[in-house]
Amino acid sequence: MELKQVEKISKALSDVNRLKILQYMQNNQGKMECTHACSLLSLAQPSISHHIKKLVEAQLIHQHKIGRNYHYSLNHEVWDHYTLALRNL
Repeated sequence: MELKQVEKISKALSDVNRLKILQYMQNNQGKMECTHACSLLSLAQPSISHHIKKLVEAQLIHQHKIGRNYHYSLNHEVWDHYTLALRNL
């Protein structure tokens, strides 16, 4: 993994709301529906969308549209590469 990608992921992980989203997903078989994010965080929907977008852009989670709703899943491959890159710094 290139250092630029490590930096992007690290920046995405630097917000407590994003960490809460990832923690929730980890505790729920690595999955989450958009509606669960709204009940998880005490934020307006546009703010939640912003945080999820940052996680998707960093490739930490996958986004899947099913009907009108979005579903998210952890990207375990990127997580593994990221932790390996950190160990090798």
